[in-house]
Amino acid sequence: MPRTRTQRIAFSILMAFVMVYGIELYNRALLAGGLRTELFVAPLADIVPLMAAVIALESLVGGRVAAHLVGRLLDADRCPQVLVTILRGAFTCWTMCPMMSLVATLAFKQPPAGELVATWLQTVALNFPMALLWQLFVAGPAVRAVVRAMGSAESLLRARRTVAATR
Repeated sequence: MPRTRTQRIAFSILMAFVMVYGIELYNRALLAGGLRTELFVAPLADIVPLMAAVIALESLVGGRVAAHLVGRLLDADRCPQVLVTILRGAFTCWTMCPMMSLVATLAFKQPPAGELVATWLQTVALNFPMALLWQLFVAGPAVRAVVRAMGSAESLLRARRTVAATR
């Protein structure tokens, strides 16, 4: 998990990008009747506003709820860190998917007022399994690996600066 402010910011931006891209690609494939090569660039058209929504909602609601639930269920000092990480990702997805599905329902589907709840619930039902699997098996591990590599690079640069300063 990110340790420094820079790592937390990079983690948030990268996670928002990877999650939005993956779920947008999935939804476009559902609408097209299957995944096709030309769909891989399509999510980029809407990615910035959706990333902004993800970062805002995760910072204000999703991340806080996930941290609270993990804290209530586990003693982070006594259980394996991998379990904390998995549950944090799952609970973040559990809170974020309904919120982002509402954003997508309002922005893209624009159902009549009488169908809003039904359309939103169907969107959540279609997106949640993919979002959870994408988070746990692709986005989470990939983004954590990148942020970990950034941390290693930062440490190496700091060490080199220290050595150069002592010469």
